[in-house]
Amino acid sequence: MEIKYTKNFLAKLEDLFSETSFILRYEKGSFKSGYCLLKDNKVAIINKYFPLEGRINSLLDIIREIEINPTDLSDKNKKLFIEIRSTSKEEDKTLFD
Repeated sequence: MEIKYTKNFLAKLEDLFSETSFILRYEKGSFKSGYCLLKDNKVAIINKYFPLEGRINSLLDIIREIEINPTDLSDKNKKLFIEIRSTSKEEDKTLFD
């Protein structure tokens, strides 16, 4: 899967995330990894001061970590979700180096 660090790709990830049971928020904070998951409340918080690349990487990490039922997703988001889950972080890095 080829990942591009663009606002358009970030919007695709946010759209996929909107179809999950989690709420996505951009807030300020001192998050070491760029995001914070509050699983009991199903809230994902991404550091709003992160650059575009950091936001995309954080969303990719979260999507790989949380439980998402693909049947709840639209067809386009289901395809994107499957592509994200089928690639590892190491494969992502090789796409951009």
